[in-house]
Amino acid sequence: MRLIPVLTALLVTFALYAIVFERDALLAFARGSESTEAASPEAGEKTAAESEAASETQEKRIRVVVQHSTAKTIDNAVILRGETAAVREVEVRAETAATVISEPLRKGTFVEAGDVLCELDPGTREAALGEARARLKEARARVPETDARLEEARARLDEAMINYRASEKLSTEGYASETKLKSARASVRSAEAGIASATTAQETTQAGIESAAAAVAAAEREIDRLTIKAPFAGVLESDTAELGSLMQAGSLCASVIQLDPIKLVGYVPETEVDRVSVGAQAGAELIDGRQVTGKVTFLSRSADPTTRTFLTEITLPNEELSIRDGQTATIAIAAKGAKAHKLPQSALTLNNDGQLGVRVVNEGDIVAFVPVKLLRDETGGAWVSGLPEETDVITVGTDFVTDGVHVQPSFQEPL
Repeated sequence: MRLIPVLTALLVTFALYAIVFERDALLAFARGSESTEAASPEAGEKTAAESEAASETQEKRIRVVVQHSTAKTIDNAVILRGETAAVREVEVRAETAATVISEPLRKGTFVEAGDVLCELDPGTREAALGEARARLKEARARVPETDARLEEARARLDEAMINYRASEKLSTEGYASETKLKSARASVRSAEAGIASATTAQETTQAGIESAAAAVAAAEREIDRLTIKAPFAGVLESDTAELGSLMQAGSLCASVIQLDPIKLVGYVPETEVDRVSVGAQAGAELIDGRQVTGKVTFLSRSADPTTRTFLTEITLPNEELSIRDGQTATIAIAAKGAKAHKLPQSALTLNNDGQLGVRVVNEGDIVAFVPVKLLRDETGGAWVSGLPEETDVITVGTDFVTDGVHVQPSFQEPL
């Protein structure tokens, strides 16, 4: 009677062991190796588990807004920061010492070329000019006298030559003595010396005339320097010299600038200089928002040794003188077109190296950083280059993802 409980306990123990430790083998034995239908529920359970895990992974991905962008050809331009500058600017200074006898002109006055800026006291300069002219007249009066002396000397030479030839012939025939022949030869030499002396006197007289003429010119020039005139049409940047003030040679009379036309001055980087040419159209936006246009009139052939940039000048009309010297301007010089993408400013970001770029979504919804170059910044977006012809750019959420991250993109319409 006690054997049955023992057998029962053994069977229960075996059953528990099989269920706990040999569960897989027991199930395989019970279902059979060819029971595909029996295995299907387990595969279904695994597929459901995988789907649930994938769904959870999808829910954990960062949601971003993506714009599908296609490159377009735009009119590219070289953008510079520069300033306006007067075409000409000069400090008009005195060339002689004297007292100012004219009323001053106030700064801001518009003057034409040749307008009197400063009038100086002539002093004794008029008397000096009169004396120089008198000396010139006296020197010229000596001309007839020297000319007459030269003609007289030439006549004496002719006479001496005739006498010499006659004496020489008579001496050959024995009718004249050797003494008379030598006397005739001496007369010829004396006549030649007289011509030389008369010629020297004539040259001295001519030199005196030229010296007197130079003195007259110097006196007239000195008087001309008493009237200081505007060299060109422009605007006075300073008051002219005050009435009664003493001007020394080199003293400032006034500063004059020409503002029509006016220049825009900027510096082109060496990486962009080949895209700029003389005669190219250019536009600029002044600091007050005004838009102006002109043409490139100068491009330096030599770079600044410090900045490695090239000076460029743009000339534009300024008939109303509304543009002032020294105003800041943003300059755009027309250049050949380029392929670019128009993206919202929110898409632009910096990587860890401080490089400007955007983050794109590649195949498999994986994020990657792409460096770009800013070509133009507008109200509706920014034009950039450096991207493929077609790309998906993250426009919202770019600061919350890094390279290699899986994201869940939502697409928006392109700009």
